[in-house]
Amino acid sequence: MITVVGCDGSPPSPRALDRLRAASLVVGGRRHLDAVRPPEHARRIVLGDVAAALDEIGAADGDVVVLASGDPAFFGILRALRGRGHAPEVLPAVSSVATAFARIGLPWDDAVVVSAHGRDPRTAVNACRALPKVAVLTAPACGPDVIATGLAGWDRALWVAERLGGPGERVVRCAPAEATARDWADPNVVIALDEDRLGGGARVHDQPAAPPDGWARADDAYDHRAGMITKWEVRAVALSRLRPTLGRLIWDVGAGSGSVGIECAEHHAAVIAIERDPAACDLIRRNARGSGVRVVEGAAPAAYDGLPDPDAVFVGGGGLDALGGALARRPETVVATYAAVDRAAAARRLLADAGYTVEGVQLAASRFADLPGGSFRLEAQNPVFVLTGRSR
Repeated sequence: MITVVGCDGSPPSPRALDRLRAASLVVGGRRHLDAVRPPEHARRIVLGDVAAALDEIGAADGDVVVLASGDPAFFGILRALRGRGHAPEVLPAVSSVATAFARIGLPWDDAVVVSAHGRDPRTAVNACRALPKVAVLTAPACGPDVIATGLAGWDRALWVAERLGGPGERVVRCAPAEATARDWADPNVVIALDEDRLGGGARVHDQPAAPPDGWARADDAYDHRAGMITKWEVRAVALSRLRPTLGRLIWDVGAGSGSVGIECAEHHAAVIAIERDPAACDLIRRNARGSGVRVVEGAAPAAYDGLPDPDAVFVGGGGLDALGGALARRPETVVATYAAVDRAAAARRLLADAGYTVEGVQLAASRFADLPGGSFRLEAQNPVFVLTGRSR
């Protein structure tokens, strides 16, 4: 029999003590083993190499107790045990995320929780860039310093919770710049807050809510200058190729009104809008209010210097040099739009020469326009070439 016991610093429950007394093998982190003090007859394994520990658990004769932080079913070892075919009894404690939010006195029903254990740190960092309230379960390769470094340029406050429930517990508030310069001891949870956007938090079960107006909003939902906006028909196709989702970083280059980047942000991607025109930057900030889009004023490709590498790039303006500079950062996906045939052809060659698989389509939409007497006509929109490059 395998029992997983959650540890949050409080004394073990009577049921957990019964399971420990009967155990022939106890597996857990060193601090959990020291706190629980398994019986002398039980063999102990300090949990470091998870795969090796799982092998030992599978080969054990007799009862096994696995000690885990907080709730073992919440980004914990329970998933790994079930993946090995085990069906353990679980005695949970208060999750470390719940404890961390309790320590700082904030509700967390509107928070998004991500884990950095065994995962690319970019996913956790991009979630912190995109959303107003994120808790990260940290890992040696993704501690407070890594998260803070990735948040340079984003206005965030960090709470770092160390050794939750233990005698050395510490919960510290700091700015990202401070977090990069400090030493941290065994952090459990990092909470990143965009304090200007707290309080909205519409959620559906455990996922961020979908955008209220759906996919590809009408052009008049945005302030723009003299029709300088990616039309909604083109935007819908571009968004479908960019695949905005939680954990991805998207650049919107030559952003204009910011419509593409804003809708990527509404689908919970982290977004940087890059625009050289100061007046257009003001438009983007006005349109993007409350969305979390970061606006960078400057001409591409020089404006790319110092920015984090994107997962996907939309190039709606800026010419071939803007596209070439983006390709040098090797995003997975690049989407570019052009009105001129010669520019579309040159961009296609540029994408192919950079090693991308290229798809292209010309979009020529006609919209209904009302006529007197209740009839209507078709009002043609300017044709647009949409190129999509995917890394091989």
